[in-house]
Amino acid sequence: MLIADRLTKISPSQTIAITTKARALKAAGRDIISLSAGEPDFDTPAHIKQAAIRAIEAGDTKYTDVAGTPALRRAVAAKFKRDSGVDYAPEEVIVSTGGKQVIYNAMVATLNPGDEAIIPSPCWVSYPDIVSLAEGTPVIVPCGQNTGFKLRAEDLEAAITPRTKWFFLNSPSNPTGAAYSAEDLRPICDVLLRHPHVWIFTDDIYEKLAYDGFKPATIVEVEPRLRDRTVTMNGCSKAYAMTGWRIGFAGAPVALIKAMDKLQSQSTSNPSSVSQAAAVEALDGPQDEIAAMCEVYRGRRDLVVAALNAVPGLSCHKPEGAFYVFPGLHGCIGKTTAGGTKIVDDEAFVVALLEEQGVATVHGSAFMYPGHFRISYATDTESLREACARIAAFCAAMT
Repeated sequence: MLIADRLTKISPSQTIAITTKARALKAAGRDIISLSAGEPDFDTPAHIKQAAIRAIEAGDTKYTDVAGTPALRRAVAAKFKRDSGVDYAPEEVIVSTGGKQVIYNAMVATLNPGDEAIIPSPCWVSYPDIVSLAEGTPVIVPCGQNTGFKLRAEDLEAAITPRTKWFFLNSPSNPTGAAYSAEDLRPICDVLLRHPHVWIFTDDIYEKLAYDGFKPATIVEVEPRLRDRTVTMNGCSKAYAMTGWRIGFAGAPVALIKAMDKLQSQSTSNPSSVSQAAAVEALDGPQDEIAAMCEVYRGRRDLVVAALNAVPGLSCHKPEGAFYVFPGLHGCIGKTTAGGTKIVDDEAFVVALLEEQGVATVHGSAFMYPGHFRISYATDTESLREACARIAAFCAAMT
């Protein structure tokens, strides 16, 4: 079989790869605690599932408009207005099979060879690969723990060139949980106003998962003058525990939405009609279960941060949102584990941790930021306690 050259530019998702390895070890009888998947452990709320059942019983199982049902596009537009004060008409909305397809559609529809996309790191593993697959050039801008893993305006300014087509912003972030307030975004918006050739892709998929009263902001909310060159992406996966339903959506200028619609029509066509009916209920129905989930996540975050900061060799920043922490492991580099593995880098650390202690995490290099590892605390509290105890034992046994 002849494989296209473009596939040499990308790698399989490393978060999925670690999760798959953990499942294989568990199937073989190992006691594995998986903290590698970015997936809520809560069930989809009952009223959302009931909406899907009603749709099935009503025969809503046919093709829909490629960009989504009118009802869902209206619900998305209402959600953007309600939560961020941003006005999008239904024709400025597209619904896709998950947020990843929204990103893919936008990049493939706009990037030409040599166009650059600025991506602050640590970043979600798929951003650089999607840009590369669309024949663009990812430009990685590191953001240190000393700034809470948030991008500084001066670093954005320095990264912009005449070839820059896109700037990505993910808030709250995967993998760090770092989130941007309106005050944080103001200087970034000022930089973008000075560079009218740069488009903005803001990934707000974790928007509702924020703690301690923190309110994440989005670009167009802070600076409406950037609206005509911004894609505002969100979805149902994280806030509503609907990862398997595969519903992502975005608001953007009509011309770009039409281009993304055209591309989607020749790839997947419409998202699942039943999932769309459930998503309408998620967005328009009761929202109280989100607050309940957030309170549980907050407690888990506090537990994990405190436990990891008590481990010699590790340091863990306390994030504002999402359900991840991204501890540094610099104090472990160069040491040898009880099983005889030399910790030469973050990948060696997570592989040895999985093999020796049965805890699955993801190495920071997968997120374009070595020397760290990601833990998802979207799992039950007792498993998190046990996992943290195993991590502490793993590090304590190093010599």
